Amino acid sequence: MLKKILLPTIFLTLTYGFWVSPEFKEIAAGVAIFLFGMLFLEEGFKRFTGGVLENLLRRTTDRLWKSFTLGVVSTTIMQSSSLVSVITISFLSAGLIGLAEGIGIIFGANLGTTTGAWIVAGFGLKVNISAYAMPMLVFGVILVMQRVKPLKGVGYVLAGLGFLFLGIHFMKEGFEAFKATLDLAEYAVPGLAGLLLFTLIGLAATVIMQSSHATLVLIITALAAQQITYENALALAIGANIGTTVTAILGALSANVQGKRLAGAHLIFNVVTGLVAILFVGQFAAAVDYTSELVGIAADDYALKLALFHTIFNLAGILLILPLTPRLVIFLERAFKEVKPHVSQPRYLNDAVMEIPNAALEAVRNETQHLFDNAFDVIAHALNLSPKALRSEQEVKLLVDLPLRVKKIDMDEAYNHRVKSLYSEIVAFIGRLPASSLESHREELYRLRLACRDIAEAVKDIKHLQKNMVEFLVSPNFHMREQYNALRLNLATVLHEIVGIAREEEDRDLRLLALDNVLAGLHESDMLTNGTLDQLIRKRAITPNMASSLMNDSTYVSDIANNLISMARGIYASSATHLEGLDLNVALDKEEIDSIVSAGSQQTAHKQDGVP
Repeated sequence: MLKKILLPTIFLTLTYGFWVSPEFKEIAAGVAIFLFGMLFLEEGFKRFTGGVLENLLRRTTDRLWKSFTLGVVSTTIMQSSSLVSVITISFLSAGLIGLAEGIGIIFGANLGTTTGAWIVAGFGLKVNISAYAMPMLVFGVILVMQRVKPLKGVGYVLAGLGFLFLGIHFMKEGFEAFKATLDLAEYAVPGLAGLLLFTLIGLAATVIMQSSHATLVLIITALAAQQITYENALALAIGANIGTTVTAILGALSANVQGKRLAGAHLIFNVVTGLVAILFVGQFAAAVDYTSELVGIAADDYALKLALFHTIFNLAGILLILPLTPRLVIFLERAFKEVKPHVSQPRYLNDAVMEIPNAALEAVRNETQHLFDNAFDVIAHALNLSPKALRSEQEVKLLVDLPLRVKKIDMDEAYNHRVKSLYSEIVAFIGRLPASSLESHREELYRLRLACRDIAEAVKDIKHLQKNMVEFLVSPNFHMREQYNALRLNLATVLHEIVGIAREEEDRDLRLLALDNVLAGLHESDMLTNGTLDQLIRKRAITPNMASSLMNDSTYVSDIANNLISMARGIYASSATHLEGLDLNVALDKEEIDSIVSAGSQQTAHKQDGVP
């Protein structure tokens, strides 16, 4: 109900303000232009970085202090804590970073965003920035129209800065014009009541504009024009700081439980910091006065003093809460219980990762690994082996030689519930990815889709193999038992090697090359290649029907092994590996679409990959 009436209420309020006050119209236009500039700036950094920020997030978050520093630096450069928050939530949802590292980044972003107030108070109000805005807009729009991605990114950044400067100019001029008609400072509320009232106003303004940066610029320009008192401005800044958590909360709604935990940490930090600032506002104000004297800020330069206040109380919150991060992680993990989805349901695919190409790619990679884990269990059970034991470091031959308790599993059910449905979700997700993800990671996504197909094919082949294997593993014919046990050993060896590659991230490319040796060994042990089958037939050790079964099943084993090894290369090969001579097109064909529909996928998708 609130959502339905909020937007019309805002429109009616703005319309009334435009009607009664031309100055209000100028201020509102300044805010709108500023917010538009923020959108351009965020879009520019998304395009221009080309994954630089995402790569930094992956490589510099192994320590809490590194995460915190990255949050400060990245937000200072991009002037958008919202973008940093969204990327952090995306990477957390995709499993690229841990919760503690994500919390460090968010805390750092809170401190980094305070630099925006310094820029506006120290530069934007003391220089005619509209003169800089015009050429930035001209050059920015020209570059945005280019097709080269880096140039387009620079264009968005320049145009964004131009709109930011222009918005600040309009807000400044609007508040200056108010002096001739209305003095808003007359409505100042002193004492605790004013502190609480203006904190709520700052919070509401930030929730409506979805940008604490815009709210702070509005506060600073109003303060510089003496339209609000310094004390009320402090309260507004506190409210803006609390209100900025709404952006993170909204971003976490489509995220998994990890994203929700991060939004919870953001909320706790800003609320606690805001409460501390309210309770000790007098002490913080005194600290601002003392620091201002040390650094040479004039006693009546309230705009710069407000920026200093914003930095000091955020820094105080960080010093208070950052050391408690391990306990905060434990609390959030208990508060937001992770309900493990069914094995057939995606664990990493969600809307929160779709807009960040690197996060989307890693989510698909992790989900493909999940699909392989499901297939691993199915194949191991079909071979009458323990999946847990096969994942261990025990020698494979010892596992295969253990006494057999042959059990037939329902392969149709296993395939449909553990493989086919998840496979459908993965390829449907790839089909829904935005063009930016497809453009920057086309080869990797194509390779992962092929890996999913290989997994599905391997499971379908093991279904055909299981029928004869269950029969001949307990056959009274020693030779048939021996040959089918050898087939089990071959597939178990391949599975064991692949698990070893997944377990050890270092030297993966070298281990992948070692799979060639595994394939060579399978070829040498093939009963058709080494003449074993011919000898058994000539000695009449097996019947012709047994021989045909062995021939067919040997082919199945070869196909399964090849599919599994191809899958391993698709998932674990480094991004530098290229697929030469292949059409790297992730578009889905008609057969693929028809099969996804039949799988009953609940997600809407225009393109889907085929599962017969």
